[in-house]
Amino acid sequence: MPFLIAGSREAASVSAPPSAPREQLSSRRGAASGPRSHGSGALSRGSLPYRLSAADREVLWLYLLTRIGIGATAYCARWLFPADSKARAAGSVLVPFERWDWSHFLHIARDGYFPEQAAPGHSGGDSREAFFPGFPLLLRAVHTVVPSWTAAGLLISFVAGAVAVLALARIARLYLPHAEAGHRAVLFLLLSPCAIFLAAGYSEALFLALALPAWLLAQRQHWPCAALLTALATAVRVSGLFLAAAIAVQFVLSARAHRNWRPLPWLALPAVPLGLYTWYLHAHTGDWMAWKHAQERGWYRNFHSPWEAWTNTWHAAFAHAQTTGYAFMFQAELVAMLVGLVLLGLLIRRRRWAEATYIGLNLWALGTSYWYMSIPRATLLWWPLWIALAAWSLRAPRFKTVYLCLAAPLTTVFALTFLSGRWAG
Repeated sequence: MPFLIAGSREAASVSAPPSAPREQLSSRRGAASGPRSHGSGALSRGSLPYRLSAADREVLWLYLLTRIGIGATAYCARWLFPADSKARAAGSVLVPFERWDWSHFLHIARDGYFPEQAAPGHSGGDSREAFFPGFPLLLRAVHTVVPSWTAAGLLISFVAGAVAVLALARIARLYLPHAEAGHRAVLFLLLSPCAIFLAAGYSEALFLALALPAWLLAQRQHWPCAALLTALATAVRVSGLFLAAAIAVQFVLSARAHRNWRPLPWLALPAVPLGLYTWYLHAHTGDWMAWKHAQERGWYRNFHSPWEAWTNTWHAAFAHAQTTGYAFMFQAELVAMLVGLVLLGLLIRRRRWAEATYIGLNLWALGTSYWYMSIPRATLLWWPLWIALAAWSLRAPRFKTVYLCLAAPLTTVFALTFLSGRWAG
């Protein structure tokens, strides 16, 4: 599988494989003076990133169509899968999006981490400290304008998702010498099995809306802005720390090539949100590791060796120890882990050290719990995966058809399962 083409001068000298195809080598020569835009949309020094090219508008049109499709699926789900099988009327159109993690974000935004009625040092027993404050804070702010909490969450994800797909498309066009690269990467993301989580009031869309522009800016060596966006991403999800590590690796590669270490202090900025959140939790609980302990208490994320985690997940998936719904989800966890390991191997082979750092840290964090949990959802945050799939589809035209035929039923199943609230039937 071909992968990322150098997007900057230092990346071309460090990361390009020695046996790159001719078309990649020609692209690399073009990258010596900056990334190529290929249909426009790639961010470059002095350009205006808010100006939309024709390729950007096509990406937004695709995004809007998929949002309409999810809305139609939610409409059908509330009629076909009501909470009461004898109901004569469907519930609110927003009800299908009020599932699982949404309740945690809602409770934090509405009541805070430590409601007054809870005992000192406890959050009411729901382990809400496990969720970083970025999304709940924004949700509370938007709720001052949008009366419905659920509608406010959906609005955040809708706007953030639009920003995220634009950034993903521009990153893909930065790396791949083809006008269709951005559109393909976004298509594969939006039609991936877990794409429903980008539409719900969850933190994935907001994280991508911060993380992907941060990565794009890092490719163009705008380190202060990249660090600021990474810090905001860290306030949303712990994955922001993995992004910070990847940007640090990218900076070192760049600094070694250009002998410019002056922006180095900016790389410490992403640690500030984590430090503030840790201090806040300690002030209320007396526990410096309150976030980690909440993860362990609520989701079994205590440390286990990778082989123990694989064994436990395999047993849950195939040993008939779980109900069929949960067993299927554990099977999906195993597949997602395998996809991540293959992606990591490809990145290392292509010497994409920064991206490999990001994916490797993700896999280590997700693969060292008691068993695997939320890895399929985490794939949404693996932007190198979607660019790799886009690159593969550009070399093998049939791959796009194969992917869509396989992903479409899985995407429908995941969306209906989520929207109907029957995750583990």
